[in-house]
Amino acid sequence: QVQLVESGGGLAQAGGSLRLSCEVSGRPASTYVMGWFRQAPGKEREFVAYITGGGRTSYYAYSVKDRFIASRDNAKNTAFLQMNSLKPEDTATYYCAAALLSRTSPNEYIYWGRGTQVTVSS
Repeated sequence: QVQLVESGGGLAQAGGSLRLSCEVSGRPASTYVMGWFRQAPGKEREFVAYITGGGRTSYYAYSVKDRFIASRDNAKNTAFLQMNSLKPEDTATYYCAAALLSRTSPNEYIYWGRGTQVTVSS
């Protein structure tokens, strides 16, 4: 059974930074593309970023491109999302997820964490 556990959320001021972590257990994290999604109250879950199993390729939503960086440490079975230049509109619950292919649709992701709240104040 694969489990994903996010951590690192919290409160930040606009312009600040936070780093999210996603620890994978049950199978080697390198097996999976690791995706990040977010969901704000009253909105649909939206794609944020993904990083391929070996970490060579990452892809970002336009809204976070050049501000967020996805990375991973497969030796530690952990994926990361470094969030810089945060904006109030980044406020959401952030989820990590695991997929076998590089996709942006949440329907393509097999395993999900429970989420971590990120709140950005103006």
